[in-house]
Amino acid sequence: MSQAARSHEPGAGRYAIRVSGHLATRWTDWFDGMTLTQEDDGTTVIQGTVVDQSALHGLLRKLSDIGVPLLSVTPIPSDPAQTRRSLT
Repeated sequence: MSQAARSHEPGAGRYAIRVSGHLATRWTDWFDGMTLTQEDDGTTVIQGTVVDQSALHGLLRKLSDIGVPLLSVTPIPSDPAQTRRSLT
């Protein structure tokens, strides 16, 4: 399936998933190459692109499987101006 076709799948897009605690960067491969950022507030933000809603649920299931408390799941708009507004 082409990248253009995937972007129209339900749930496809970029997400920021915030969890409680600091996950080591070694988990990056387990989370399909998504970026893990340890925040000063004691949380980790897992950020990246998912191909569809099923893939997003798979990532959330992985977090549940290892007992990591989920704090939020935020879609990241593709419009850079909208992204700046939502993160401030």
